[in-house]
Amino acid sequence: MERWPALELASTIRHDGDGGVADDLATPQSTTDWLRRQDVTGVTVDERLRSEIVELRRAVRALFAQAVSPAPPSRADAHRLMPADQALDHLNAAAARDAIVPQLEWPPDGPPRTRVRSAEPSAEARLIAMLARAAIDFLSGPQRERLRACHAPRCVRYFVQSHGRQEWCKPSCGNRARAARHYQRHHAKP
Repeated sequence: MERWPALELASTIRHDGDGGVADDLATPQSTTDWLRRQDVTGVTVDERLRSEIVELRRAVRALFAQAVSPAPPSRADAHRLMPADQALDHLNAAAARDAIVPQLEWPPDGPPRTRVRSAEPSAEARLIAMLARAAIDFLSGPQRERLRACHAPRCVRYFVQSHGRQEWCKPSCGNRARAARHYQRHHAKP
């Protein structure tokens, strides 16, 4: 299964299993844990960095909502989405925080090769820029056309549709949606 870092970031807001919404970035420790699951190491997450990642997530989710339009956005934060133009500016500014500079290396005994150097030494700035660039790649790529908001009861995720009839992000959401429809049909008042 293909992984998209931008979708992983957007999915840090999820259904908690009890009818509420859980936030995988609620604390610096939970943010560190999420980054480790994304194979990102060497970054110390403090409250400032956590807030920057959460604000980037807000921008990404706002742009995801625009991408799925005219379908409704995820219910997790539809009422407090960042305006699309502000989200776009925020995403682009975050991506620019780490300038990537190509360098030509040409050893005397070998062919020339390109080495990429980061112009800013901060691991935190590189992390924010990497997440923002992943969102830019995702939103400008072909998978954007297949981006959907899951509309199963209590689900708040976005997903990439893998086939034309897919309506939910995972089978458990489909089961929940079918059970809810069944309940409505059999318990509806005449």
